[in-house]
Amino acid sequence: MNAPIREPSFRESVDLMFNRAVALMDLSPGLEEKIRVCNSTYIVRFGVRLRGQIQTFTGYRAVHSEHMEPVKGGIRYATNVNQDEVEALAALMTYKCALVEAPFGGSKGGLCIDPRQYDEHELELITRRFAYELAKRDLIHPSQNVPAPDMGTGEREMAWIADQYSRMNTRDINARACVTGKPLHAGGIAGRVEATGRGVQYALREFFRHPEDTRIAGLSPTLDGKRVIVQGLGNVGYHAAKFLSEEDGCKIVGIIERDGALLDENGLHVEQVRAWISAHGGVTGYADATHVEDGASVLEMPCDILIPAALEAVINQGNAERIKASLIIEAANGPITAGADDVLRKNGCVVIPDMYANAGGVTVSYFEWVKNLSHIRFGRMQRRQEESRHDLLIHELERLSADKGLGWELSPGFKEQYLRGAGELELVRSGLDDTMRAAYGHMREVWHSRGDVPDLRVAAYLVAISRVAASYRAKGL
Repeated sequence: MNAPIREPSFRESVDLMFNRAVALMDLSPGLEEKIRVCNSTYIVRFGVRLRGQIQTFTGYRAVHSEHMEPVKGGIRYATNVNQDEVEALAALMTYKCALVEAPFGGSKGGLCIDPRQYDEHELELITRRFAYELAKRDLIHPSQNVPAPDMGTGEREMAWIADQYSRMNTRDINARACVTGKPLHAGGIAGRVEATGRGVQYALREFFRHPEDTRIAGLSPTLDGKRVIVQGLGNVGYHAAKFLSEEDGCKIVGIIERDGALLDENGLHVEQVRAWISAHGGVTGYADATHVEDGASVLEMPCDILIPAALEAVINQGNAERIKASLIIEAANGPITAGADDVLRKNGCVVIPDMYANAGGVTVSYFEWVKNLSHIRFGRMQRRQEESRHDLLIHELERLSADKGLGWELSPGFKEQYLRGAGELELVRSGLDDTMRAAYGHMREVWHSRGDVPDLRVAAYLVAISRVAASYRAKGL
């Protein structure tokens, strides 16, 4: 009788992938260990009076690396949050920030809670007390530790945290920069909610700009018409699916949720599915598609692009051999285990790793942090000046056409689009696109220039670890 396959934990998977990369590098054992280990983890247990009694909650904040400060990383609310998970996620944040050249170290936080079991007022009390426990130890601070939303949290929770920090630090002019992912009216930035999903779209666009890379995946060099399966239609999966279907011509043929999956070879209407899930809590009962009760089985269906956008370890040694996607882009953190990664690579499936693919969130968080520190909206100083310069050019072209009898006519809509200066949203999207292009270029160069680098994941780790090592060396380590 065969022994059951032992699947590495999320923490072990991150360490295994780290080890694969450093085996190809010339790092001293001491520096290698310094980069690998988590610097510190704070565990807090606090009480909140709810429903006539005191309830005790357990929360975490891990700081992986302070080679750059502040450290950066989300706070998630989930019942399965634990120390190993937040330390693994903090490590990924270190490497992710290094890869996309965001000037942060890595951190991560979590609270063991099912947010669906509490009303809004109760969640506010819990969140504010958690923020108080972290802030009084400088684990929330504009120049030391800057959280952001993650699974189970969003703009609302970030606004509560920012307000709690401000109440505790009334003289801190940069208080709003203590957390990112806030609502626009509370110091947030346009484009932050969509940022991770938009980053997934830009990552795929960049991959498909390189015919050599698409050939390795066995795909034609265009996104148009590609068949896509999305696992998880939360914030990240929804925006990625929406943008890919509406702007790039992809067909979302499958959507997997906790209560099953929906299939339609002609392409699902993402907005309608999202509205149904919001109203009914799942995909069950949705009429305009085929419902599959065993949603996990849809991961194994043939498609061009598979987007795991929800949980860790959904692709593991138990199902990796049956995965038929040509390309997987990890929109979630750690959806492929280290063991499954080996199987997928052997079978010719190309993986765009989470460290790069879901970096859109921290990239736009970086922009929000800069906006909060500068105390001015992006585009406010230059937008109208930009419009005036464009207007001068258009008027000169029209004058020349009239004077010379050339009969030039600007195409419909061109004048309006050209004359409109870039606002904050356009600048954020431009900055995110530039970041994703540059990061992919660095990964790709390592992938193709070295014969000992088997895939994009190892390439991403090599780029990131080398940058962290350079920072530590500059500090004298």
